[in-house]
Amino acid sequence: MSRKYFVYILTNYKNSILYIGITNSLERRVFEHKNHLNPDSFTAKYRLYKLIWFQEFEDVRDAILVEKKIKGWNRNKKINLIKEMNINFIDLFTLR
Repeated sequence: MSRKYFVYILTNYKNSILYIGITNSLERRVFEHKNHLNPDSFTAKYRLYKLIWFQEFEDVRDAILVEKKIKGWNRNKKINLIKEMNINFIDLFTLR
């Protein structure tokens, strides 16, 4: 059984703040963000709860490289990436 890794992007209800993260369990991690299980976290502070983009990887090293690459992009490039998957910025977590 191979493990899966995910790079993901969250935003708030205004789509004004973007958060890029990595996890080996997308459902668990998004649940943690949505329920503010770490109340001192960046995502809790800025109420980031909408999963608007994700990509799955077989190799954690590939996921880490993509996460770092996206974090280095300007906002416009991140928005264009999101729109390729989710033009209306709907919460993809509710669709899973």
